[in-house]
Amino acid sequence: MGRGLAERIAERVSRAGMDIDPSLVSGLAAYLRLLYRWNEQMNLTALAEDDRGLDRLVVEPLVAAQQMPEEARSVVDIGSGGGSPAVPLKLAVPGVALRMVESKSRKAAFLREVVRELGLTDVVVEACRYEELLTRPELHAATDVVTVRAVKVDAQALEGLQTLLRAGGVLFLFRSTGEDEAWGDRHRSLRWRGTYPLVESLQSRLVVLEKA
Repeated sequence: MGRGLAERIAERVSRAGMDIDPSLVSGLAAYLRLLYRWNEQMNLTALAEDDRGLDRLVVEPLVAAQQMPEEARSVVDIGSGGGSPAVPLKLAVPGVALRMVESKSRKAAFLREVVRELGLTDVVVEACRYEELLTRPELHAATDVVTVRAVKVDAQALEGLQTLLRAGGVLFLFRSTGEDEAWGDRHRSLRWRGTYPLVESLQSRLVVLEKA
């Protein structure tokens, strides 16, 4: 299964117009094998083990990684769940320190297992709601990139999330076609930097907001 899965990942990545190192493909396959195995026992993802699932779980984060600022050294992922986009992003940009935030204890346990099995370094799993991070002064204005997918983002959420970002830091919003894009008007501390296509077949996109 491992070799077949790696080949499928490489094919989907190639279809997205990217070339990646075989070692990265191997890491992504190892992550997905863990995800699929744990998913048999608990609800980590509703995505099937098909090409559409691969596109969502690994191709989208790899495309998004191309928008990662060169100077970025830290990432906070909100609502990490089954580990995507956080784990593929970390594998693609191993030099960043990653903090995954997941309120459900069993999902947090899975994320810790991924970190252990894949030998990831500079990774912290926070088993809490992201709002708890906002009460910790040492995390204020300390992060280069905050990533959000499958979490409701409204004006109140933006108010909280922007406090984690340093000046010039960016918020990555993984969105689907039809979702509201009027992000630049929602918070005076954030300005719209751009909207970038992710996977054409999924009609998904990345909205990037920058903290003033």
